[in-house]
Amino acid sequence: MWAIGVVALCVMAGSALAALVRLVPLSLRAARVALRQIFGAMRWVSRHRRFGAGSVVVAVVVWMATKHGVGALAVGAAISAALLATWRLRAPETFSAWVTERIAGSWRSARVYRPAWETAMVTTGLDAGINGERRLPALVGVRSRAGVDRVRVRMLAGQVLEDWTGRAPRLAQTFGVPECRVRTVPGRSRDLELWLLVADMLLAEVSPFRSRTSDAAALAVAVQEDGRRYRLRLLGSHVLVVGATGSGKGSVLWAIVAGLAPAIRDRTARVWALDPKGGMELAAGRPLFDRFVYGDPDDGGDYEIEFARALEDAVSIMRRRQARLRGITRLHSPTEEEPLIVVLIDELANLTAYITDREAKRRIGAALSLLLSQGRAVGVSVVGAVQDPRKEVVTVRDLFPTRIALRLSEADQVALVLGAGARDRGARCDRIAESMPGTGYVGIEGVAEPLRVRFPHFTDQHIDALVAEYGTSADMTAAETRSAA
Repeated sequence: MWAIGVVALCVMAGSALAALVRLVPLSLRAARVALRQIFGAMRWVSRHRRFGAGSVVVAVVVWMATKHGVGALAVGAAISAALLATWRLRAPETFSAWVTERIAGSWRSARVYRPAWETAMVTTGLDAGINGERRLPALVGVRSRAGVDRVRVRMLAGQVLEDWTGRAPRLAQTFGVPECRVRTVPGRSRDLELWLLVADMLLAEVSPFRSRTSDAAALAVAVQEDGRRYRLRLLGSHVLVVGATGSGKGSVLWAIVAGLAPAIRDRTARVWALDPKGGMELAAGRPLFDRFVYGDPDDGGDYEIEFARALEDAVSIMRRRQARLRGITRLHSPTEEEPLIVVLIDELANLTAYITDREAKRRIGAALSLLLSQGRAVGVSVVGAVQDPRKEVVTVRDLFPTRIALRLSEADQVALVLGAGARDRGARCDRIAESMPGTGYVGIEGVAEPLRVRFPHFTDQHIDALVAEYGTSADMTAAETRSAA
């Protein structure tokens, strides 16, 4: 069917071009743009086979219009409208990407970017003179969605990413937008995308999400600045959350717990909550946790050792799974018998730097290092939150593949969390307003550009509702955990 769809698109394209040529004398540039769009659509249909039948219908409509006049054209328009409405309802994401964003982008391109493109390139020094001829980076296209214009640019020969990141504030000023960020395009070494923030969709507080199912490989935990939901990969990864006091670290932790809630109910995920601050942040969600350690010195025991024991029990589960899965698979798939274990630590520095018991500190450091270096492949993931990202405070910082930087106290801290050059690429965490808790940048190992998101705000009422719907049982004791392992 997809092959028929491609052929149909060719027929449609030929008919459309023939009709246009008869009506309007096209310039060579307009013809080239039209052909590029047509061939792009053909490639898309070849990758999305289920839309082949729709392509056939559209081709038939165009053929009827050219052969039978206005009446057939009206019927064809009605059929096309019905097809578009069906597409919009059945596949809203692809409809948005291929229709809404392109139409809005074309309007913004004609109204804002193309008229000012030469001025912007010259005044920011991104043009070049070759043999007396001025060369400009090519404006390939524009897509617009929810307050963000994504401008695709083809760099001149010899230009690199850093040539553009250093001029991002000037580009924002030239195009009259508050902010501009520069992102690479996977698979296109010469292309870049300028993310121009027309309206900040993250200014408004985000409400918690509700989902019936849970996918640890793509947890819906936040909202991106283009309005889409951000999906965090927890399966096969570890997550470090860094932010100053009041920046919203609790929002990130509860968003992850909420995303895992259906899996917690189904017993394919289990959360071990370690709260060295006496349980102040996480106690309300205790029925959601299989294990809850909060370090109460009034219990009479060595509460610092309890944190070490919990982490060592997680290492024991990791070792047993390694023995079972060795030579079978490289990545664990959660089941009810072998669920994803998420070790949630509210203040990581209390376990790595501020702990006073030397023996407990040694054991905690050893267990954390093992979990972070080996645990993610066998379904034991660590999520840690901390205020101070310095290496002497979080000695295992470099073992977290995914890092979330909320509001930070100093500009230099951005590089500590997200890597060198992250701030130049737009991650200005030190400029996040105190009135926007839960707003930050997500950096993933191997991806150059951080992504700006905002996490939902969880009130006590939201947590109570989460517990009422998904809570299972009180936390397991250490002995029960070792038995389960």
